[in-house]
Amino acid sequence: MLTLAQKIVDAMMLEDAFSQWLGIRVIEVAPGHCQLQMQVSPAMLNGFGIAHGGIAFSLCDSGCSFAVNAHGRKAMSVETGISQFKAIQSGDVLNCYVREESLGKKLGVYTAESINQDENRIALFKGTYHRSDKKWFEESAETA
Repeated sequence: MLTLAQKIVDAMMLEDAFSQWLGIRVIEVAPGHCQLQMQVSPAMLNGFGIAHGGIAFSLCDSGCSFAVNAHGRKAMSVETGISQFKAIQSGDVLNCYVREESLGKKLGVYTAESINQDENRIALFKGTYHRSDKKWFEESAETA
């Protein structure tokens, strides 16, 4: 049986054509936590022959969004930023690990770390997300 967090992320992914295009796979999700994985394709490369900076950003943003929404209330980013440490190549497999730093009634703050298949740290992302009063599903009993 699916958990509420899994149901929410499944519903989000169903409507998220960009995350689908990226080939994002949800490895694990729970309220405030998420792990994603994707493989970089040649279509994601920029004019320098490395992955466009938006690729790691988008992976991490999706992970943070899934983690905050998994609490049961609809949430969207209001401020995000990324530090990128290493170039991403075609064929690289990126793992994204999301951690909840703070959760309040209206805001959630999350960090996401992107690591490649060689265990090299690729990027560190931080996002602040506005939490609406709208629930994903009626059984979303989350109160924070």
